Amino acid sequence: MGAGMTISEDVTAMTLLRSELDNPIYNRIIKRNVGEGDLDYERYVKTPELLSLQPSPDLLVSSDELMFLMVHQAQEIWLKLTAHELSGLVGGLDRDDVWEASAHLSRAVQVIDCLIREIKVLETLTPDSYQVIRRNLGNGSGQESPGYNRLNLAASYVIAAFDRLVARRGIELAEIYGPRNEHPDLKHIVELLVDFDEGYQLWLVQHFMLVRRTIGVSRDTAALDGVPTKVLPARMTQPLFRQLWKLREEMTAGWQRGSGYAPGENRQETVGA
Repeated sequence: MGAGMTISEDVTAMTLLRSELDNPIYNRIIKRNVGEGDLDYERYVKTPELLSLQPSPDLLVSSDELMFLMVHQAQEIWLKLTAHELSGLVGGLDRDDVWEASAHLSRAVQVIDCLIREIKVLETLTPDSYQVIRRNLGNGSGQESPGYNRLNLAASYVIAAFDRLVARRGIELAEIYGPRNEHPDLKHIVELLVDFDEGYQLWLVQHFMLVRRTIGVSRDTAALDGVPTKVLPARMTQPLFRQLWKLREEMTAGWQRGSGYAPGENRQETVGA
């Protein structure tokens, strides 16, 4: 509230601002009204349709509901893009086009990072505010998310395409990390796949922390679908590409001590001996 402004004036200013935000705004640079839906940008992005998908402020059950809804809508858009990039990845792998495959996969890694950071916006929601919003969500859960299910379906196609690529090369998965680095292109793809899978798991863990912040985690605390929140950690740490993580366990199991320097050893003297 500005200096000398009364509460009633402050409310009037807020009402005025919201009214102006709901109407076209004149842009002095292009000398046109923006928001009427007839500009090329608006047509291409479909801003009238996009911005009509949220309730008006007077229909919100909480001032935080707009944020809650829009973050989830944005997540679905990002997840749709992720599945699209993963389908391109499958095509690249099956054509032995490692550059195309890595381009799609690198972008998918960046999108997952966006998904993780967006959850932090939801963490600004306090538990009391969420309890109000929660009454309007029915039995909805993340398992019902189209984007989440698309991502998991696409991931199953990705690992199958990668397995086909490795089979065409006539090698075993472990050879990709061989001492002579004979398959650097495949090694690059594997590391990107692990990057993506790590991001996916971090995204789910971020969801778990959001649940902990808003409703709590225990055997007696149930999510909207009735599942006790205590079981969520096991659900949310399952990787997409299990064999790539299993490979690391196998490499560690076959590791042996020796051929290294002792801690504190003078390496220069050892080399010169």
